[in-house]
Amino acid sequence: MAAGGAVRAAGGRARRVFDLFVADVPWTVSNKELREYFSQFGAVQRCHLPFDRDTGFHKRFCWIKFSSPEGVQNVLQKDSHILEGAKV
Repeated sequence: MAAGGAVRAAGGRARRVFDLFVADVPWTVSNKELREYFSQFGAVQRCHLPFDRDTGFHKRFCWIKFSSPEGVQNVLQKDSHILEGAKV
């Protein structure tokens, strides 16, 4: 998993982004399940699980956007995350 940091917004102001990139998401895990799992670590603003137009399946990765840096830190403090029996 990778964590996001501060980025420059239009107009030169810094905007805080609290995103995590999650890889190796099992095929059977849905957007709702990801949001529910990661909400135990903090308030989830957005969960984006992109789909492949050709196959109709998700691409096995997602981005989780938290409302605060504490959510990101809480996720990163846990050694591993298991969803549907698979480590993400």
